[in-house]
Formats: sequence, C-alpha cells, structure tokens
Amino acid sequence: MTDKDDQLAQAKQARLAAIVIVVAGVAWIVAVNLGGYLGLPIKFAVLIDLAALAAFFFALVIIYRVWRARQRTGE
Repeated sequence: MTDKDDQLAQAKQARLAAIVIVVAGVAWIVAVNLGGYLGLPIKFAVLIDLAALAAFFFALVIIYRVWRARQRTGE
C-alpha cells in the first residue's frame, strides 16, 4: 500500500469510529427513555447499557489503532 492508501484507510476507520459513537449515543438515549416510558424491567436497562458500553469500547479500540498507525508513519 502506498502512503496515500494508508491515509485513506485511517480516515475511513476514524469515520467509522465517529459514526459508531454517534449512533450508539443516540440509540442509548432513545432506548433508555423508551424503556422508561414503556415500563420495561430494569434488566433491559442494564442490557441497553452494556450494549452501549460495548459499542463505545469498540470505537475506542478503533481510535487507538488509528492513533498507533499514525504514530508509526510519523504524522
């Protein structure tokens, strides 16, 4: 891969992380409010929280990998 291809791949990964963060945050807020409105048991709220945490952790791993790749290339 060329340097330009590496930069493009890193930009795509960073964009994916941003999209995951936004979608997870909005879905989390909507799901928690909807669960409260519908009177769902607390175990569903915990499940929603764990799913959101998993998405945020996934985004954090992607961001870390992009950061390390940029350090290696000297950007």
